[in-house]
Amino acid sequence: MKGREWYQTEQVATEYELKRFSGGGQLIDQREKRAVLEALAPLEDRRVLEIACGTGRFTVMLADQGADIVGIDISAAMLGEARQKAQEAGASDHLQFLRGNAGGLPFPDDHFDTVFAMRFFHLADDPAAYLAEMARVARRQVFFDTFNRFSTRSVYNWMLPMGSRLYDDEEVTGLLGEAGLELAGANHDFVLPYGLYRQLPGAVADVFRRVDTGVIETPAGDSLASVSYWNTMVA
Repeated sequence: MKGREWYQTEQVATEYELKRFSGGGQLIDQREKRAVLEALAPLEDRRVLEIACGTGRFTVMLADQGADIVGIDISAAMLGEARQKAQEAGASDHLQFLRGNAGGLPFPDDHFDTVFAMRFFHLADDPAAYLAEMARVARRQVFFDTFNRFSTRSVYNWMLPMGSRLYDDEEVTGLLGEAGLELAGANHDFVLPYGLYRQLPGAVADVFRRVDTGVIETPAGDSLASVSYWNTMVA
């Protein structure tokens, strides 16, 4: 997987949320959390697995909402940050963190009601294998996001040291079919790339976001979106 070593460093783990979700990045954090909550609700007593849970942004939030949740990540440094976050939020008793590889999940078939992954598939070297493994351990639902090929993300992508894997709708549809998943719904957002928002102060980013949202709400909005959220069900 792209960035495997980079994401496991102590410095990256410590600075991860500050660099990505401060200033204009808060708008990204808010939108992603809303996408997850809307797709996974109701959460009370739902058994959930988060793939590549990182610093526990979503894991801790969902535990607080009543989910019985496990977060798995390959980075010990990221998991250290996640455990600290869970302890500070008083959620340690309601979730579990494991170090492991998403390509070989240590769970039996149909073990979770829902399996989800955010900020994962743009780094995946074998998305079909990862998605199939997620579907294997999911009894009901698989939720994930992608960055879109025909969007401003493709322009921004060349500046990134690792780059990102970008997807079009046809590729996602093919991956779902291979994994035995059926599309239940999709949402598309952010005409402007995440990298731009992260460079802006909050007040300035708010202005850009209002314009961005206005474009997304037009008939052409979906085709211009740089991010897609895919809600799927096990066939």
